[in-house]
Amino acid sequence: MARADPYRQFRFRIEGIEQAGFSECTFADTTTDPVEYREGNELPVFRKLSGLTKFGNITLKWGITDDMKLYEWRRRVIEHGAEGERKSVSIVLIDEAGNDKSRWEIVQAWPSKYDPTDFSGKGNEVAIETLEIVHEGFTRVK
Repeated sequence: MARADPYRQFRFRIEGIEQAGFSECTFADTTTDPVEYREGNELPVFRKLSGLTKFGNITLKWGITDDMKLYEWRRRVIEHGAEGERKSVSIVLIDEAGNDKSRWEIVQAWPSKYDPTDFSGKGNEVAIETLEIVHEGFTRVK
């Protein structure tokens, strides 16, 4: 039987956001809060019920170019609110042969934070922009 090695994390793409490429995507987590509950006639032990489910934010990083589409998306949210700016986004993991292997569908995504680069005359690093995206859930579909 052939061994199935895990996929590496360095090949991915983001669909639904127009951008040449991203150097980093910090994916969100999902948690469901437990709610402790006890009725008066039960043993003095709490039952654990499921509460609200929360989805963490997604952070995208890329090297600055002349393209301002992501900044403009954030600016529109600042000026008019998120209602007209929500998008469906996909994060796709790619194997070393270039095939799509895993896909997460993110719903109702919009940028909540934009962080331009820091500058330093002492370094030679690439200038990096950061965009934090909030959303209302994701599903792994592949």
